[in-house]
Amino acid sequence: MKILAIFLTLLFIAPSSVYDFKLKTIDGQDFSLIKYKGKKVLIVNTASKCGFTPQYAELQKLADTYKDKVVVIGFPANNFGQQEPGTATEIKTFCQKNYGVTFPLSQKISVKGDDIDPLFKYLTSAPNPDFTGEIKWNFEKFLIDENGKLIHRFRSQTTPLSPELTKYL
Repeated sequence: MKILAIFLTLLFIAPSSVYDFKLKTIDGQDFSLIKYKGKKVLIVNTASKCGFTPQYAELQKLADTYKDKVVVIGFPANNFGQQEPGTATEIKTFCQKNYGVTFPLSQKISVKGDDIDPLFKYLTSAPNPDFTGEIKWNFEKFLIDENGKLIHRFRSQTTPLSPELTKYL
């Protein structure tokens, strides 16, 4: 009985950082954000058919320019206007061909609603100095510190190379 109680306690422990989440790459491989411990991580919900899609180019430039300080990870999502309808292969090809994307992409996930990915549920409810709540559109950005904690959240209109974001790198 005691073992069952311990198991249930562990099962319902709230995550303490982004390092507590298991994810899959766009190629279907398992990965954990803990591999980026010691660097900042910029998590972005992305879409290929959105007015903000050209931000992929700035995300890649940010990843290249600040590669020693930050890792950019794109999370394709089809939650807004069906703007990410493609398969994993189509998304990856589109990003590489049109924007030269080499930063990591996850499998397509949901960033809101009943089927929200656990990482995004955590990110949208975790305390931060900006705001909490549901993602409003594609290309919202979550800046994570070197210890896996959310430090800032940016709406879609904040571009990846804007001073509002880069001042934290």
